[in-house]
Amino acid sequence: MSNINKALFLDRDGVVNIDHGYVYESDKFEFVPGVFTACKAFADAGYKLIIVTNQSGIGRGYYSEADFHALTQWMIAQFAAHQVKVTDVYFCPHHPKKALPEYLKECDCRKPAPGMLLQGIADHHINPACSIMVGDKLSDMQAASKAVIGTRVLVRSGQEFDAIAIDSADHVCDSLADLPSILL
Repeated sequence: MSNINKALFLDRDGVVNIDHGYVYESDKFEFVPGVFTACKAFADAGYKLIIVTNQSGIGRGYYSEADFHALTQWMIAQFAAHQVKVTDVYFCPHHPKKALPEYLKECDCRKPAPGMLLQGIADHHINPACSIMVGDKLSDMQAASKAVIGTRVLVRSGQEFDAIAIDSADHVCDSLADLPSILL
């Protein structure tokens, strides 16, 4: 089967939810205002929604993979309650320098490496040229570039970016909520 689908790839912390640092409990998970409306607009336009998230908190021992999966199931249910289907969620628990031994490694999944994006492209028959990556860090834009994602969007999420990060993106906006008016 050829790559016939398009995807909206989303980083999680800072894009889907406000980044409070190593969030793994639903009562501390705060969605970015407008995220459901924005994601529904893209889903209605035929995009598959795929979340790709570095989760070094697992590797650092701050929370477990089971904690992450429980939060992910809760998050997907919140999207479903707003009539938005999350196609898949990919995560990287590794860190090259600060992690427990089983997670301490250079890998091809931790952004800026493109592994999670490439896995999503393969698993869901995604045409990367027709797809969008939304992130809040230079590493998100670098991963998207390496995976040849057609459109790269940097959301400010209250952060300041240097010229390198801004130049790596096709669009810069305040939050995911602004995206439908820019790209749809």
